[in-house]
Amino acid sequence: MAIKEDRWIKKMALEKEMINPFVENQVRALNNEKIISYGLSSYGYDVRCTDEFKIFTNALSTSGPTVVDPKSFSDKCFIEVKQDICIIPPNSFALARTLEYFKIPRDTLVICLGKSTYARCGIIVNVTPLEPEWEGHITLEFSNTTNLPAYIYAKEGVAQLLFLQADNECAVSYKDKMGKYMGQVGITDPIV
Repeated sequence: MAIKEDRWIKKMALEKEMINPFVENQVRALNNEKIISYGLSSYGYDVRCTDEFKIFTNALSTSGPTVVDPKSFSDKCFIEVKQDICIIPPNSFALARTLEYFKIPRDTLVICLGKSTYARCGIIVNVTPLEPEWEGHITLEFSNTTNLPAYIYAKEGVAQLLFLQADNECAVSYKDKMGKYMGQVGITDPIV
């Protein structure tokens, strides 16, 4: 496997719609205002999130503490907000989704990593693989590890993707095994 450089990422994005919408340069400012960068970088792509968030809370529970159970996920675990800045409470968690839609080639594995700007503020992005032939919006997981509220900015860079291309196509792709998160278009809750 080899990490792919910007020329390969650009070619796959433009010819195969691997990333849509695709920004072929690193954007660091909008309307003369500094932002957290997004777009194509030397060996990866920095994704943005939309203005839709699910913030985890126990405020909606009326019958005692709510338990986060991946086998029986309840909408009482979170509140949904639509705004340009998501405020994650101290020691809490939020979900978002990428603005970009992905179609991963059969010979490629993608790793989603956090951006150092957020990591330096105690905000961790869960490391997530995008398997060969998976497609959809990425559901992003943000953990606020601090004892202070933390901001996530919509429509700005929130995570970086690294693209690893294998010498051969995989024997069984995510599409072949009919993966449960195939084609997701919104913030997708756990599915078992």
